[in-house]
Amino acid sequence: MATILVAGVDLFFRGKLDAALGGAHRLVTAESIDPPDLVIVDIARVDPDEVADAYPETPILGFTNHTDTAGLRRAHAAGFDRVVVRSALAEQASDIVAELVR
Repeated sequence: MATILVAGVDLFFRGKLDAALGGAHRLVTAESIDPPDLVIVDIARVDPDEVADAYPETPILGFTNHTDTAGLRRAHAAGFDRVVVRSALAEQASDIVAELVR
């Protein structure tokens, strides 16, 4: 079971992520004292550079709406390990997380 920090993720989408992951991982916020095994970031709500600086040794998965091409580019430039559109994450969360948490 991995500890996954969710940053900027709204409550509705967090519930979708939790359901898609089948409870196999523990979702936490920045207030958690446990170091994360993965960080999932809503690029539209959180600055990608700040997240990359805060978690340099942790895999980072960023997502945003398909129309936010500037946000997708910012996340790639910040060095995120994976950047996807929101709909792809909702559909493939389990597979994507499994790739990043090894």
